[in-house]
Amino acid sequence: MTRELRTVRAVCPHDCPDACGMVVTVDAAGRAVKLRGDPDHPFTRGFLCRKVNHYLDRVYHPDRLLHPLRRVGRKGEGRFERVSWAEAVREIAARFRQIAGSIHGPQAILPYSYAGTMGKLMYASLDRRFFHRLGASLLARTICAEAGAVGSDISLGTRAMIDPEAAVNARFIVNWGSNTAVTNIHFWKVEFEARKRGAKIVTIDPYRTPTAAKSDWWLPVRPGTDAALALGVMHILFREGWVDQDYLDRYTLGADSLRDRALAEYPPAKVAAITGLSADDIERFAREYGRSRELFGGPALIRLNYGLQRHGGGGMAVRTVVCLPAITGDWRYPGGGALLSTSKAYPWDGAYLERPDLIPPGTRTVNMVQLAEALHGQLPGPPVKALFVYNSNPAAVCPDQSRVLKGLEREDLFTVVHDQFQTDTADYADLVLPATSQLEHFDLHGGYGHLYVQANNPAVAPLGESKPNTEVFRLLAREMGFEPELFEETDEELAAKSLRPSGLSLDATRAGPVRLNLPENWTPFAEGRFPTASGKCEFYSEREARAGRDPLPHYAPPHEDPQTRPDLAARYPLQMLTPPDPAFLNSTFANVPALRAAAGGPTLEIHPEDAAARGIADGQVVTVFNDRGRFRATAVVGGNVKPGVVVTLGLRWRRFTADGVNCNATTSTALTDLGAGATFFDNLVEVTAEP
Repeated sequence: MTRELRTVRAVCPHDCPDACGMVVTVDAAGRAVKLRGDPDHPFTRGFLCRKVNHYLDRVYHPDRLLHPLRRVGRKGEGRFERVSWAEAVREIAARFRQIAGSIHGPQAILPYSYAGTMGKLMYASLDRRFFHRLGASLLARTICAEAGAVGSDISLGTRAMIDPEAAVNARFIVNWGSNTAVTNIHFWKVEFEARKRGAKIVTIDPYRTPTAAKSDWWLPVRPGTDAALALGVMHILFREGWVDQDYLDRYTLGADSLRDRALAEYPPAKVAAITGLSADDIERFAREYGRSRELFGGPALIRLNYGLQRHGGGGMAVRTVVCLPAITGDWRYPGGGALLSTSKAYPWDGAYLERPDLIPPGTRTVNMVQLAEALHGQLPGPPVKALFVYNSNPAAVCPDQSRVLKGLEREDLFTVVHDQFQTDTADYADLVLPATSQLEHFDLHGGYGHLYVQANNPAVAPLGESKPNTEVFRLLAREMGFEPELFEETDEELAAKSLRPSGLSLDATRAGPVRLNLPENWTPFAEGRFPTASGKCEFYSEREARAGRDPLPHYAPPHEDPQTRPDLAARYPLQMLTPPDPAFLNSTFANVPALRAAAGGPTLEIHPEDAAARGIADGQVVTVFNDRGRFRATAVVGGNVKPGVVVTLGLRWRRFTADGVNCNATTSTALTDLGAGATFFDNLVEVTAEP
């Protein structure tokens, strides 16, 4: 007998620009039996990445958390007993009331979350309302994108964006710090279509990523020197007159000052010494970029991504790079300009969802990058006495991992983790709460790599006793006696009201993806109209000048750069990058057996010169270390990195490594110049062969 089947339209929730449409097939017993890309999604067009192709393995994983748990062993042992939701909620509320009423006050309670799900409701709605109403410490969620966002905002007033579908019109495409073929695969398809129409694809990256390998030209820039390269390109553009003077005159501020700086301070020979590229390659790149319409028949497009800004000068690097299209006038043309994120194109009613008006005056903010310092009492304000973790796995993803783990071991720290699995962080929790997967709850999604809105329709009932974020905070709010009107709206009501500024209806988004009300081949800055104070692309920023900072784009080196920190480089001479393994998304999916098998164990890619100097053979086990910590990996000797650079792919859970740590044992909690973001790619290490 043929089983009765039904299909449900859903959305991938993970931290990726693509926000793919999905179609879930559910059998008569209510079990999801198939998941595939939605062929009717105008941008993602029916295919998923290899991670999400295994999403049902995640939903029905034998290790899914199905019931609330209370710790019975030492912190870190991961031993728990089952309790009821009522018991768990009462205990959390009682501890929160006790801490809030103590000498430390409610700011001793710290929420910790990020982008384990990108849905509007599960990412930021009732959770924010709850912690704001409680008076808990605020969390600066800067770990991924904030440096680049702030840098872009200084120049453009918004994150660099175009209509991604219009990129088929570009004829010189630069993946600048973007492994697009892996981390933005549907935009790679657009780039590939543009190449079939005559485009040239260039990748600027210290690492020969899959994108670099598939590009027409790879420029292996030294880590953290992208701003210097951009200024060297500006030098050549201004020197040769490969500029759109009309665009500069009408739509930019400070062009003469920027020209003077680039010509005086960033000649190709100097930039070559900083970046590790040859002066000839810098000249060639500037010529092809600046003359793309003449040489290739169309505009140039820069696709930036967030690896570009994960170093001490990362915010300024993005600010500088996004100035380039205003010099050449590429913002005028469909598909030309720069693309970092489309997220600010979405007119959500975030204030309604999050209710920042509930925040008590004077509430402190804790930067999530500095969780190690927060847990050790090294930040201003009261000590952290309670930690509520959701949408994140800080024991794996935070920098300075060893100090984070030591902080999580504190017996006086009350820790709650809401997750689908007993993660590394959950091992240290006092209470663990089971969370729904994307197939089990309703949510609303935009994207930061396209212009479509779509609701995620629940396909199956919640497994076990798992609950979505919104329901958890409703339960806690009731137990705390908070005002019902703040928490008792349904998820569908929350979603509908958050859509009001967009003019879109919730019913339409439940039926499938709906494009924002923007024209085809949208060119937001074709006639200037930048959302800056001046309405222009601000090469010169009066705001930065008033703050006592350099108002013009400039090169700010990494904190740990061999050229500026020879003392540190004498002990730790190798610059290490830690991009995500294609089989994982940060630490998500690291517990799915098929994907863990595909990734294999930790590796370290190292140039033959550096390997030979250390007596390291291909396939040999090595130790990577600095003053912060160490981890073990298997050496991969080859030409995917420059001399002086090593790469390890992350992020693995502690239980799946031989030494119980991952690469974040060596990364720093130092912050970026703008936006106070993370500096994961600003990390000097040494490598030794194991006997």
